[in-house]
Amino acid sequence: MKEGLKGLVICVLGGDSREIELIRRFLEEGAQVKTVGYPPLDELEGTVRETSVFQGIHGASAIVVGMGGFDVGGKVKTLDPEFNIALTEELLALIPPGTPLLVGAARPRLRELASKHNVNLVEVTEDDEISIRNSIPTAEGALQIAMEEMPITIHGCNAVVIGFGRVGMTMARVLISLCANTIVCARSLPQLARADEMGASTLHISSLAMALANADVVFNTVPAIVLTEKALEHMRPASLIVDLASAPGGTDFEAAARLGIKAILAPGLPGKVAPKTAGKILADSVPQLIRRELSRIR
Repeated sequence: MKEGLKGLVICVLGGDSREIELIRRFLEEGAQVKTVGYPPLDELEGTVRETSVFQGIHGASAIVVGMGGFDVGGKVKTLDPEFNIALTEELLALIPPGTPLLVGAARPRLRELASKHNVNLVEVTEDDEISIRNSIPTAEGALQIAMEEMPITIHGCNAVVIGFGRVGMTMARVLISLCANTIVCARSLPQLARADEMGASTLHISSLAMALANADVVFNTVPAIVLTEKALEHMRPASLIVDLASAPGGTDFEAAARLGIKAILAPGLPGKVAPKTAGKILADSVPQLIRRELSRIR
């Protein structure tokens, strides 16, 4: 047994099957684990199941919010549908200054409140080690959606990847390997050079309309509205958009519907298509993140 977390109390607020893998690792490393928002599960034997968020965070050395993120109302997603968790200002004010609060991706309001109350907010999706590994199940899940929705094969289709960061690079690599006619649209010239080296066609994002004209499927990874109504007017009806950016995505979904373009917002695919793998990715990295953050305040 590793004991890298021995003596720590870790509170896990909400989550899904990914967090079960993570909780197991916390226990293996000697931490005391308090869970909030979970039904009684055999897999969580050894944890303390709290019935309120306030009990959960009390005395916690670190707090981990489920990587499934928040629903449209801002509530943390949980495995127990009867349990509601919200990261309110009242709750954040109770977290001791410097205590790491790990979330998948934070909305601007959460960042603002965390800063106001000196909460050490850590966005896990900003960690390269986790995000690069997560790009694999994300790309596989995106391909699954495309294969289910399109009447043609990935092989030989005209595919556009918008953005060439962690997810965009993996998405393009997989499409190229399946012999899709792949165009990468990005803002960074070095990124476009790398995409060209990988075998993709490239266009600066200012020329996005040109790439969209013949697209069968578009995979967007940019978390800003790049697929505007004006851009979408260049696409053919019945073409497909798989938007992989965090909510609300980078697509004008209302305009897409009016134009007969099917657009699917698909964030958080690792936890949906490969929860065990996604959980292992978290389990291999999050304990080290917690140790790093705690070392900074000691």
